Amino acid sequence: MSEIQPPKIEFPCPDYPIKVVGKNADDFRDFVIEIVRVHAPDLDVSRITLQDSSKGTYQSVRMFITATGEDQLKSLHEELIASDRVHLVL
Repeated sequence: MSEIQPPKIEFPCPDYPIKVVGKNADDFRDFVIEIVRVHAPDLDVSRITLQDSSKGTYQSVRMFITATGEDQLKSLHEELIASDRVHLVL
């Protein structure tokens, strides 16, 4: 039986989607942008979308970056998750 492998990403990968979920707060969007810009300085903030959960407890921030490599994505994910404000990064 063959093992299913995730698809390989070819870098650089423009329009790489990222979704960050955390507790809804007035500054959550700006908090996420600040971290993402460290790893992806060319982030286009005009393409960011926000969505609140049905009860308004959580908020998701969706954006697209140019992914330059696995190290960049790993570092970005780790820094976001290290925050007690972020619950999930997709």
